[in-house]
Amino acid sequence: MKKLLAYLKDYKKETVLAPLFKMLEASFELLVPLVVAAMIDVGIADGDSPYVVKMGLIMVALGVVGLVCSITAQYFSAKAAVGFATKLRHSLFAHIQGLSFSEVDDIGTSTLITRMTSDINQVQSGVNLVLRLFLRSPFIVFGAMVMAFTIDVKAALIFVVAIPLLSVVVFGIMLISIPLYRKVQERLDKVLGITRENLSGVRVIRAFHREEEERQHFEAANGELTRMQNFVGRISAFMNPVTYVIVNGALIVLLYTGAIRVDAGILTQGQVVALVNYMSQILVELVKLANLIITVTKAVACGNRVQSIFEIENSQQASLAGGQAEEVQRKAADQAVPVVEFQNVSLTYKNAGDKSLSGISFTANPGETIGIIGGTGSGKTSLVHLIPRFYDATEGRVLVDGKDVKDYPISELRRKVGIVLQKAVLFQGTIRENLLWGKEDATEEELREALAVAQAAEVVAGKEEGLDAPVAQGGKNFSGGQKQRLTIARALVRKPEILILDDSASALDYATDARLRKAIREMKDSPVVFVVSQRTSSIRYADKILVLEDGEVVGMGTHDQLLESCEVYREIYDSQYQSGTDGARKPGGGGKDTVVGTASSSAKTGAEKDTKTGGEADGAKK
Repeated sequence: MKKLLAYLKDYKKETVLAPLFKMLEASFELLVPLVVAAMIDVGIADGDSPYVVKMGLIMVALGVVGLVCSITAQYFSAKAAVGFATKLRHSLFAHIQGLSFSEVDDIGTSTLITRMTSDINQVQSGVNLVLRLFLRSPFIVFGAMVMAFTIDVKAALIFVVAIPLLSVVVFGIMLISIPLYRKVQERLDKVLGITRENLSGVRVIRAFHREEEERQHFEAANGELTRMQNFVGRISAFMNPVTYVIVNGALIVLLYTGAIRVDAGILTQGQVVALVNYMSQILVELVKLANLIITVTKAVACGNRVQSIFEIENSQQASLAGGQAEEVQRKAADQAVPVVEFQNVSLTYKNAGDKSLSGISFTANPGETIGIIGGTGSGKTSLVHLIPRFYDATEGRVLVDGKDVKDYPISELRRKVGIVLQKAVLFQGTIRENLLWGKEDATEEELREALAVAQAAEVVAGKEEGLDAPVAQGGKNFSGGQKQRLTIARALVRKPEILILDDSASALDYATDARLRKAIREMKDSPVVFVVSQRTSSIRYADKILVLEDGEVVGMGTHDQLLESCEVYREIYDSQYQSGTDGARKPGGGGKDTVVGTASSSAKTGAEKDTKTGGEADGAKK
């Protein structure tokens, strides 16, 4: 928590002026009982009405000046607290953006959301109240005790006993509740995680009619949070009645002592009233201090949770500072250096029990298309995520242009790579703004060219505003196929050396899919293309196909080669053709296939065109 206070450095003036004006307000408040005592002992006792009016006006003046000081202090404390929280939130967001996929997976999205919102709001409230009350309340408490000594030493000894008792209660409860509030926030993380999961998966829950089970799951987590909050709340609530008992007990003793000393002529009636006022001030301030401590306790617990995120470092740092090794540059005349090379690569996710990938070795040369296919959970996405270094290989090496990806600065490596993830994500704004994520200074011509290759030109043409058509949050005003084509265009805008399409055409019909693959092959300076797909039709014309099963390569080669040599690939192919997805394979056809009437005419035409463009090239290689 202490390290977070560095974000207050730009608000030094406010952090000084806020408590200073509160101290001035407190000073004026401490003078009020003395004015009341003088009004009783002189004005009322002697029947001097002008003196009573005079003292009354002085009290009003003290109140007005105190109000002005209080408002000024409120302004400065609010400015400092809000500014502090803003800087902290920006810094935390930037830090989270710098973490690798491994750290984000380990921490959890719901936890990060809680840190960014609820936790920082609690810290902001804590800073605000500390600037306003942390010095004022103790100043009033001890100031009232000092003023009591100026009136009567024996009566003031009651204050000396009461204040330490109150301090023990307040600080004792604070020490007990700090760790408990930390547990409350952890329970809140869990509830937020379940809520987020249910909202994002609401259609699946309804489809399987699991509303009741999920409701019970949420109620169990929410009930646990409620019980913990009630438990901590009861401990914190214990503070107010105990402080009231102690202070009111002290008031009874004070009135009894004051009455005896007034009867003996040692004290005046006004002085007793002043002592009672000081005791009442102590009561009010201690209640404020108790509430302040509760808020500060929460703020400290939340601040420590925020700081714990800052202490997590990105595990993916370039292993060479300043380029200690020579980068191997790929040149057009030198085809010896593959664009991408996997050397006996294995991957084990953090806290995973087994390897997700093991012993992967292959090369991808300039202009090649690499198809990746396999069953669900076979490691297809894990493999392509190693190229832009979303995750680090736990064994072996991944090379790009002959250089280990760990030796690249992250920004330089990812400038070489264009990737379209499994889930098409568009951001709120316009189509143009989304495309410019690929290349900030892209021209209109470059945007149009990328849209044409991605088969998304018609999507833009169908909008009145064209490239400036609005995009709703998450692209909800576009269909699944439109979103996929726009995200492919976004990746193509940057003209990457390596293009990764991670099952990014699953929502496209076969004709559009075929046209997309044809357009990518015909691009100038064609990139190395990695196509992850469940469809054999999407990868059948790839220069090299990797077949994965349980994280291992069980087959590698062209479509025809794999039909003859790889049982896993043959099973996938046959299952799709027998279901009429890609057509029907003739018995004994030697791997050649024919599109039958189960496919639409447009799909048939697209597949035939694709065969003419891609199949001839593959046939030449064979």
